[in-house]
Amino acid sequence: MANPKMVALTIRKSLFVITLAGVLAGGLLPDSAMGQNCGCASDLCCSRWGYCGTSDDYCGTGCQEGPCYAAPPTNDVMVADIVTEDFFNGIISQADSSCVGKSFYTRDAFLEALNSYTSFGRVGTTDDSKREIAAFFAHVTHETGHFCYIEEIDGASKDYCDETSTEYPCAADKGYYGRGPLQLSWNYNYGSAGKNIGFDGLNSPETVANDVVISFKTALWYWMNNCHSIITSGEGFGPTIRAINGALECDGQNPATVQARAQYYTEYCDQFSVSPGDNLTC
Repeated sequence: MANPKMVALTIRKSLFVITLAGVLAGGLLPDSAMGQNCGCASDLCCSRWGYCGTSDDYCGTGCQEGPCYAAPPTNDVMVADIVTEDFFNGIISQADSSCVGKSFYTRDAFLEALNSYTSFGRVGTTDDSKREIAAFFAHVTHETGHFCYIEEIDGASKDYCDETSTEYPCAADKGYYGRGPLQLSWNYNYGSAGKNIGFDGLNSPETVANDVVISFKTALWYWMNNCHSIITSGEGFGPTIRAINGALECDGQNPATVQARAQYYTEYCDQFSVSPGDNLTC
């Protein structure tokens, strides 16, 4: 299974030279919600990567502390009414009976994890909510093979240690390969997700493959930090592919996988009786 987070490394390294990667283009309103000081001046935001600034890219999605922008108001959509048992089972039923994920992933675990991410699928109109849910599960379906895989195929043989990450250094003999519904990868993602969710992502990355609620939380954590504002601002499904695995799939790198993701998305939009919109590929 391809590395789903290479684009995150590109984004992170580009920020060292204050070059913005265009995956956080959501138009959040500048309503301030003051946070604690994390080393920035009091009038600056601490971005999700730990850099100080004042633009949307620092104060918007993933902002840790400072005058972060308030999240847009949620609508009255009940995600559980869209992600029904029939919908969830319709995905996982396509996995072979021998798949380890078939006895791991459950709708109940997803809904429990969702309690920590109350803006997911609840921003904008009802149709906007349906499109976000369809997009999330399209990527999950592709990344896990219809919930077949918990861990990346041959992931243990691959090196996902970014040694430049001083905040989240790699632990000895630990692998940060893809795990979970969105195949969380790289030490800085495990470290940051663990800090946010409440598990030791650096020293116990295997937790993502052993605890199904945490597993879904890591997928929702990554989605809310990297894809939520893209899809809710109407940019389309294509840019979410770039945010998840763009370095290996977009710009002609692997058009077949791009089309596969887009096909799942349009299929789920059809099931939800909503138009998929434009800009489906990257």
